[in-house]
Amino acid sequence: MTVLPKLPRALKIAIPFALAAAAAPMLAQMPETPGKADKSRVVAGTYAADAAHSLVGWKVNHLGFNDYFGLFGDVSGTLDIDPANPSAAKVSVKIPVSKIITANAGLTAHLLKPAADGKPADFFGAAPADATFVSTSVVPAADGMSATVNGDLTLNGVTKPVAIAATFSGAGASMMTKAPTLGFHGMATIKRSDFNVKYGVPFVSDDVKLDITIAFEKK
Repeated sequence: MTVLPKLPRALKIAIPFALAAAAAPMLAQMPETPGKADKSRVVAGTYAADAAHSLVGWKVNHLGFNDYFGLFGDVSGTLDIDPANPSAAKVSVKIPVSKIITANAGLTAHLLKPAADGKPADFFGAAPADATFVSTSVVPAADGMSATVNGDLTLNGVTKPVAIAATFSGAGASMMTKAPTLGFHGMATIKRSDFNVKYGVPFVSDDVKLDITIAFEKK
């Protein structure tokens, strides 16, 4: 068996520093993401939602055992914002309910199952109308990075007020178009029975938690 020589203590201490020094030039060359959570980067103007990268996740509880998740994609819309006056910001988005997805094909089909025998559909029915959210007020928080966005959510033919807890997550120039781009994350909870989606309550929870991630690109 080969016995390795014991390294002097000074060398043991020096080796990590030498490795760190060798890695420093490589780390300095690592590319940075174009978006940063830096509000000084926000450019005033009118923005359009990046539908390919804007999503609304939803979560319900199933039978009291566990939570189940689904997703709406292709979210479109506009944002008008001036960093000097954030409370005047306005947002309007459209959510294509017909493109709802889950991890189970049968469940997805049930969510879009047509009504039968003159009865209402269990969930959204075939070819449901797009949902919309139109802000009515924006209340910035003291941290300068978050706000409550109040607005009207229209879903399944019903309009109700909804408050979204929104957080600014990034600003910068798009890698593809070089246009100023903004990103936000939002959370909200709605009762689906308020929108006449009552099937399975309370076995499938009435409360639906929404997890929103959306990017806007300046027009």
